[in-house]
Amino acid sequence: RPLRAWQAAALEKYLAEGPQDFLAVATPGAGKTTFALRVATELLSAGEVHKVTIVCPTEHLKYQWAEAAARVGIHIDPSYTNSQGALGSRFDGVALTYAQVAANPNLHRARTDRTRTLVILDEIHHGGDALSWGDAIREAFTPARRRLSLTGTPFRSDTSPIPFVRYTEETGGIKRSKADYSYGYSDALRDGVVRPVMFMTYSGEM
Repeated sequence: RPLRAWQAAALEKYLAEGPQDFLAVATPGAGKTTFALRVATELLSAGEVHKVTIVCPTEHLKYQWAEAAARVGIHIDPSYTNSQGALGSRFDGVALTYAQVAANPNLHRARTDRTRTLVILDEIHHGGDALSWGDAIREAFTPARRRLSLTGTPFRSDTSPIPFVRYTEETGGIKRSKADYSYGYSDALRDGVVRPVMFMTYSGEM
């Protein structure tokens, strides 16, 4: 299906710059999954990467990612387990949870090290949910050829910064994530991608 304007603009920027790390911030419902999988198909077809690893917060999302990937011809194993070791030859990559990576980061580092890999870090702000998760992401995916991070909202780091994300310092020394491409709520509202948020008043005082 044709890309939305923001997806096409973000893809053009990504392909022009060819960065190792890229953070795309797009409001929920804007189509981050579609954008990321288009990046994956471009990199796979160009031979820039040979495998794809998708990391997301929940088990349910692993299967959603695999279904979406299958629609564009990328075969992702959402039921891959840490005890499994080798990936089946029919698969182009795996879908993992952040907790799964944290349980054995060395295993995933070895997999990442073996072949040119694109790592898609979905809802990357969850990488800061536990200190061990951030450490595990760094350990497992430092050898990755490319890393594409996605989030629905800019996020702050008051303590440990999330790996592979650039930050800018704000007043008070608080650091906020710096997106490489941003598509906010106002953009999505203008394009008719999302609905306006309305607070209805019925009675009482505020």
